[in-house]
Amino acid sequence: MAEHSESADAKVEQTMMEKISDKIHDHHDSSSSSSSDSDTEKPAPATEEASVKDKVFRLFGRERPVHHVFGGGKPADVFLWRNKKISAGVLGGATAVYVLFELLQYHLLTLICHILVGTLAILFLWSNAHTIIHKTPPRIPEVCLPEEPFLQVASELRHQINWAFAQFHNIASGRELKKFLIVIAGLWVLSIVGSWCNFLTLFYITFVLLHTVPVLYEKYEHKVDPLAEKATIEIKKQYGVFDAKVLTKVRETVLKNKRS
Repeated sequence: MAEHSESADAKVEQTMMEKISDKIHDHHDSSSSSSSDSDTEKPAPATEEASVKDKVFRLFGRERPVHHVFGGGKPADVFLWRNKKISAGVLGGATAVYVLFELLQYHLLTLICHILVGTLAILFLWSNAHTIIHKTPPRIPEVCLPEEPFLQVASELRHQINWAFAQFHNIASGRELKKFLIVIAGLWVLSIVGSWCNFLTLFYITFVLLHTVPVLYEKYEHKVDPLAEKATIEIKKQYGVFDAKVLTKVRETVLKNKRS
């Protein structure tokens, strides 16, 4: 009987130990599963940060870098000073042309004629005097301009002119009041600027701005974009007030006149 009771007690102790071990394993599995769930939930803030970054305000609503906005080719490299020697050479050449024609009052036709006279005189004298000076005659290359680049330029120019005519027709038809006001204001400002300077000066100022403003904006865009966002919000507020007080009344007057 004593042996039977001892075996029964041993069985009870064994079952108790198995239950305790099962509880420990269950607790460990639940903690590991919760930790794995927490690990899988951790990347959520990163995705939220990425979505917030995607919603950052960009000037003119652009979604691509400045280099891609300018086409991403050699002109973009020149405007953004990717090659400082080429950009400085282009800007220096434009400055020299502006000084020559605007400040020194040199005329384009006179310059072309002087260059052609000098070039023809040098080549003619060299070709006839090579036997005297004992040098080989100059090799004058035959210049033949390809047709394809001129056709591409003409096609692109035609496309842009047709687009401008289409926009003009759309605005003149009275469909886009906002665009009408923007175009009128832009033309008015351009006429004022044109009264201050001639076309060559205006062209040179635009050329200099294209070589300075984009590269400065690309460098300090993290400071410019927040300021531009505030200015855009304020402009939209002012336009809303102007629309409510003026443009709405204009629309109502136009509709009344059409009905009458």
